[in-house]
Amino acid sequence: MAAGAAGPGLFFTFAAMTLLIFASVSAPTWNSVSFLNTDTGGQERRFGVFGYTGTDAHVGWYFPRDVADDRLNGNLFHNFTYVLILIPVAAGLSGLAFIFGLCGFAYHRAGTVFMTLVSALALLVTLVAWVIEMVLFGVARDHIRDRGDEAQFGNANWLVLGAFVALIFAFFTSACGIFGSYRSRRY
Repeated sequence: MAAGAAGPGLFFTFAAMTLLIFASVSAPTWNSVSFLNTDTGGQERRFGVFGYTGTDAHVGWYFPRDVADDRLNGNLFHNFTYVLILIPVAAGLSGLAFIFGLCGFAYHRAGTVFMTLVSALALLVTLVAWVIEMVLFGVARDHIRDRGDEAQFGNANWLVLGAFVALIFAFFTSACGIFGSYRSRRY
């Protein structure tokens, strides 16, 4: 093994990648993972990156009419649903950082340097995605509750937050790992 110093960063990038992949395949693809859960008129819906329960998966969607009125289906919130694509993008960047980390772990310091840079980019993208999805689904939750229906945050919000924290650790541990020993010992 050439670089044990890249190990902690490698672990945290893998953890962030896994959490972001789970958040990316949220409802309507996988209804166990969602950003917002509603119960309006006895009909339960789960909202995710690519739509909500009962719809086809696609980028950019409108809230159903029985859940939201024109205020929530305006251009601003509709554009926010397009921006949710940043969550799979962050998963891809975390995966790329993981691949660079594997190179740094097995071969050369340059892999750890690239893992640090790409994990920093993934960290920024994840932060932007988390803030936007919390605003989008927070406003929608409050709007639905004001109408007298039930709405609560789903588990995908916390998966993205966990990935953000993992990427913070990934960045700092891989940055420290750059200065580790990369020479192979010869006996």
